[in-house]
Amino acid sequence: MHSYTWLLLTVLALATACKKTRTTADLTIAKLEGIWLISHEENKGDTLVYRPQTYPFPPARGRTGFAIKSYGRFEQFDIAPTDGLIGRPGAWTLDRKIYLHIRLTQGQDPSYTLQILELDSVNQILKVRRLPENE
Repeated sequence: MHSYTWLLLTVLALATACKKTRTTADLTIAKLEGIWLISHEENKGDTLVYRPQTYPFPPARGRTGFAIKSYGRFEQFDIAPTDGLIGRPGAWTLDRKIYLHIRLTQGQDPSYTLQILELDSVNQILKVRRLPENE
């Protein structure tokens, strides 16, 4: 009877560990999805700081950003000639959970890669570094 109990506990532990691994990967993508706007007041060096659009930003002339959408859809928000935002559609892929590859369908900078340095949904912050084109 003791060996059956041990076997059952082992199987349950393995099943739980497998479930957590899959959930962690899913949560990383789920945390990335949404509309992120630049928080230029917090940028330091080559580290760019983004916050969700619902974040209480201080007043600013304009904030660029992007939307990471499900199924690999992406939209980059640039400052429009009338000081509003204009969206440029594209696609994204995530590589090794830290490299966000962006491919825009129009305009300048048609593709680039962001290295994710920090993603914290509790503190509502996404820190990235835009990699040079040759990396």
